[in-house]
Amino acid sequence: MVARNKEKGGFMIKRALISVSNKKGIVEFAKQLSELGIEIISTGGTAKVLRDSGLSIKDVSEVTGFPECLDGRVKTLHPLIHGGILAVRDKSEHIETLNKLDMPTIDMVVVNLYPFKETILKDGVTLEKAIENIDIGGPTMLRSAAKNYNDVTVIVEPEDYERIIFEITDKGSTKLTTRQKLATKVFEHTCHYDALIASYLKQVQQDKEDKEEFPKTITFTYEKAQDLRYGENPHQNAAFYREIKNKSDGLAEGIQLQGKELSFNNINDSNSAIELLKEFDEPTVVALKHTNPCGVASAETLYEAYKKAYEADSQSIFGGIVAANRIIDVQTAIMMNEIFLETIIAPDFTDEAQKIFKNKKNLRLIRLPNITEKLESGYDIKKNIDGILIQSRNIDLVSSITRVTKYSPSAEQMRDLDFAFKIVKHVKSNAIVIAKNQQTLAIGPGQTSRIWALQNAIRNTMHNLVGSVLASDAFFPFRDCVDEAKKAGILAIIQPGGSVKDEDSIKACNEAGISMVFTGMRHFRH
Repeated sequence: MVARNKEKGGFMIKRALISVSNKKGIVEFAKQLSELGIEIISTGGTAKVLRDSGLSIKDVSEVTGFPECLDGRVKTLHPLIHGGILAVRDKSEHIETLNKLDMPTIDMVVVNLYPFKETILKDGVTLEKAIENIDIGGPTMLRSAAKNYNDVTVIVEPEDYERIIFEITDKGSTKLTTRQKLATKVFEHTCHYDALIASYLKQVQQDKEDKEEFPKTITFTYEKAQDLRYGENPHQNAAFYREIKNKSDGLAEGIQLQGKELSFNNINDSNSAIELLKEFDEPTVVALKHTNPCGVASAETLYEAYKKAYEADSQSIFGGIVAANRIIDVQTAIMMNEIFLETIIAPDFTDEAQKIFKNKKNLRLIRLPNITEKLESGYDIKKNIDGILIQSRNIDLVSSITRVTKYSPSAEQMRDLDFAFKIVKHVKSNAIVIAKNQQTLAIGPGQTSRIWALQNAIRNTMHNLVGSVLASDAFFPFRDCVDEAKKAGILAIIQPGGSVKDEDSIKACNEAGISMVFTGMRHFRH
């Protein structure tokens, strides 16, 4: 006989199956269930913990009449367990079957899964160890209970214990709306769990030649790092989700030392600054606004690099993001503190430097120890209205350097060309970067015409461009960019090449006394 409570569609909870890896709050929860007259069935380590607390527990093997076996791999995979979970209480034939087979109903399932994520995040974990932490019975019970949420309460997170006890105490059962929400949470949880397993197995796949980069179906899983105050604009809601992996070189690994919570734009801009900074090994500072660099410089010391980055565009840096690949010292901190900055990211800050920033309570200081680590291969993902675009991450810089003019760049110019091309790769297209002495002098981002990008860069700079070099993220479709560069006194150009009118640009360079090299690799950034 199955007893119905007052709530339509709800049944009295008489029996609960508990099997959890995360023991947080489970003893207190089980005691409360027991006090409410609910019988508890359990397995292995969970049963021991509950018995040790003084609770009366029935082992799963007592219900099934079958012992746990195969090193615990088979415990709950049995008809007497899943029949008790899946039986539809309003179907007389289901109840008749339960009675005929002496199969008890299981009205509540409290399960969380083997710690697969925690296992694979450990250093040196073996494939065999990871596989042993793939839960089979747990997801099966969760899915069974979630499928039958009309009759069964399923709990996968300790945070829900208190709410469930309140509802049972009040009504003898849980609300249908609660059970539906919990069931949804279960399928999200098991989906996340399976996606993590698939991702891990793909990463460790030994036959690299057979590894499919873009499979027929693809699933990604992320965990929420934090809710954000708002999105790009105040009327948009937002949150930050982080990728799950044991090695991360991005902002998710950063430690915030002071300042307001990072906003959507802070995180997006910071990521762009970090990606650009990873192109450099020498002491380098990136100043960035709205995902575009506004001042970048390299030098012998970080202080010199910051001074040059600031002087590259002392107007645009105001209210921007600054990322550095060396420890922020006192001298650098004093200069940084003279203007309003949103965020400073660095591998670390000296104690004295931190004291200097203390008076600016809203200034965000982010310690990111792995900021100098190079980016690994992976996916770049963009969401559109009804799908996602996926591409391999842009971690390369050039295919080959080929001189195409009768003039060759000097060693110093070549160094600046390399510097500028690293930066133009991270500027929104169409993009132009003009630099000299490892310092940006002018940046032209995001124009629909390449000549406009160059003209904007030249028009908006405060610097004399004579003797500088120019980098373009894609080829010149016409000779007009070379002609404009000549007027500004630019002496060397680096660009991918590949236009049907390359010869026009090469001829214009030869006429102007400008050296030009091709890289064979385009870097559109949309």
